[in-house]
Amino acid sequence: MGVGRANFGRRMENETQPVEGPVEGADGVAPEADAGFTSVHTSNFPAILKAFGISLLVSTYQAGKLIVVRADGETLNTHFRNFMSPMGLAYDARAGRLAVGTRHEVWNFFNQEAVAPKLPPEKRHDAAFLPRGAHISGDIRIHEIAWLGSGELWAVNTRFSCLCTFDNAHSFVPRWRPPFITELAAEDRCHLNGMAVIDGEVAYVTCLGRTDTAGGWREMKRDGGCLLEVPSGEPVLTGMCMPHSPRRYAGKDWILESGIGALSVADLKAGKTEVVTKLPGFTRGLDFYGNIAFVGLSQVRETATFSGIPVADQERSCGVWAVDIRTGGIVAFLKFEGIVQEIFAIQVLPGIKYPDLINEAGETLDGSFVLPDLPEKLNYVEA
Repeated sequence: MGVGRANFGRRMENETQPVEGPVEGADGVAPEADAGFTSVHTSNFPAILKAFGISLLVSTYQAGKLIVVRADGETLNTHFRNFMSPMGLAYDARAGRLAVGTRHEVWNFFNQEAVAPKLPPEKRHDAAFLPRGAHISGDIRIHEIAWLGSGELWAVNTRFSCLCTFDNAHSFVPRWRPPFITELAAEDRCHLNGMAVIDGEVAYVTCLGRTDTAGGWREMKRDGGCLLEVPSGEPVLTGMCMPHSPRRYAGKDWILESGIGALSVADLKAGKTEVVTKLPGFTRGLDFYGNIAFVGLSQVRETATFSGIPVADQERSCGVWAVDIRTGGIVAFLKFEGIVQEIFAIQVLPGIKYPDLINEAGETLDGSFVLPDLPEKLNYVEA
């Protein structure tokens, strides 16, 4: 793979020799139970994260893990936390909060900065995400999630073919559905999967077919994919093969044409896409920083869901590929091997170089307390 040079604030060689990256479990070492997980990366991937001052979160519902990708010297540290089928990720940098959508619930985490220096190894971490609540939604096949400008968390509810929010009384609150979906039913009628948030509002969504029957999209997965405008529901792009991850970035509208393994730019007025680059896998999961697009790749399973699409006929990898959005050139990659075969979401954590996320009971959760600012003297009023 020839990639030449790239500019990330300073010039650096893009060496592409894969190197092994350390893998950590919940206690900071690689446990035998997860010996089936390995990763390799190009030697310049850690330098890219360090130059930008960022880290990545990667969800893999198939393996049941949230992977924290962070630079550790000249290598990448791929640190994992266990969740049940994690998919959508949403980070709100202003509030320091992170949402993780899983099979049955949506978790809310907050960055407790005072805890970070106390995590082993001490004085390396610069963020510690601790849970502050979880909403039980049931298995709605939650896909992408996002914090809107209103502060609400919105989710793509794939099983019920709608966008939804959450409250304390209901499994979910339906907020929008495509006009061709005639009723709310747990039937995955169009495989709604991704949403683009522009100026704090949902502007577009992706689906795999404009159908109103249970699983009807499966019959048109090769060329039935659409980008729909919200709230009208009118299609602005059609004829795509299993599209995912619509985004607006750097003045352009981006979309992953997953079934052909492509990162594309869309001309919404003309109703067409232009392939920026093709990658060796099912493209799903997309975030940006600087001039780099971080694209998730999946091997995809040999099942009826993925049969008959172009990417199924090629050799496929799983991991995160870094693409220069100016040229379409592949700059670096992180390849997962073993048990991790599918990626759903990628979330950049700007300004955070070495984070951790705690979601299991133990000393850190039991002994970490965060309180609001209080007056020197508390006055209690007896009933």
